[in-house]
Amino acid sequence: MTVPSRVIAILQLYLGERRVWTAEAMGRALDVSTSTAYRYVKELCAAGFLDPVTGAGYALGPAIIQYDYFLRTADPVIQHAIPGMRKLITLSDPRVDVILCRRFKDRVLCVHQENGPEPHPPTTYARGVAMPLFLGATSKVILANLPERGLKRFYLDNEEQIRASGRVRTWKEFKEELKKVRRTGYCLTVSEVAPERAGLAAPIFRDDQVIASISIVTQSHVFEEIRKSADIIPEILGVAREISESLDDTVAEVARS
Repeated sequence: MTVPSRVIAILQLYLGERRVWTAEAMGRALDVSTSTAYRYVKELCAAGFLDPVTGAGYALGPAIIQYDYFLRTADPVIQHAIPGMRKLITLSDPRVDVILCRRFKDRVLCVHQENGPEPHPPTTYARGVAMPLFLGATSKVILANLPERGLKRFYLDNEEQIRASGRVRTWKEFKEELKKVRRTGYCLTVSEVAPERAGLAAPIFRDDQVIASISIVTQSHVFEEIRKSADIIPEILGVAREISESLDDTVAEVARS
C-alpha cells in the first residue's frame, strides 16, 4: 500500500461507528507498525484532518468542517436545488423534510436537507448519511435511471440484502420494479426505510445523466393528508425538471457520481 493510500485508509477508519482511534489501533487495523501509523497521524494532525483527544486517541479534526463548508457553498447541484426544495415545503406541508441525495459508490448520500418549520420527527436521511441504493424512494429513483447494463451486476452483488428486504425476490421482479419507476418518473415508498415514514422522489439530470434525486420525506399519515389536499407528484416532478434544466444551462462543473 502506498503512502497516500495509507493516509486515505486512516481517514476511512472513521467511516465506521468508532469515533476515536489510537495509533496502535490504526496500525493493527491497517497492518502497519505503530511507528508508521504515528507518522501518518502526525501529518494528518498538522493538516487539521485529525485532532488529538484525551486518552492518547485521535478524532476527526476541524479541517473536515472547513472542507464541508466549501463543498456546500460551491456545489452547483446544491445551490441550484435549494429554491426548489424550499418551494416543495411551501407546496406540501410544514411538517416535511426535503432532501437532496447523490450516488456514492453503491449507496446514496444525503448532501443537503431543507426542513419544514413545524415540529416533526427528524428524517434518517441527515446530511452525510449514506443509505442503501436499493431501499427507499430516494435511492430507487436514482438506481432506476442508471444504465441498464450495470443493473444486473448490482442486483447479483446485493441479492441477499435485496431479497431480505422483502420487497422483491428475483432479478425479474427487481428489474420490473425499476422499469416502472423509470417509466413514471418518480418513486413513492412507505415504511421501506423506517416504519410509518413515506418518501416521494424524482430524479435530477445533467446532460441526460442522472446525478441526484430530490425527495419529500415525512410521516406516512402526514403524506396522506398532503395527498388529500393536493396532487404533490406533478409538483415534485416539476421542481426536479426545473433543477435539471437549470443545471443544463449553467457552465459550472458538476461532479458525476
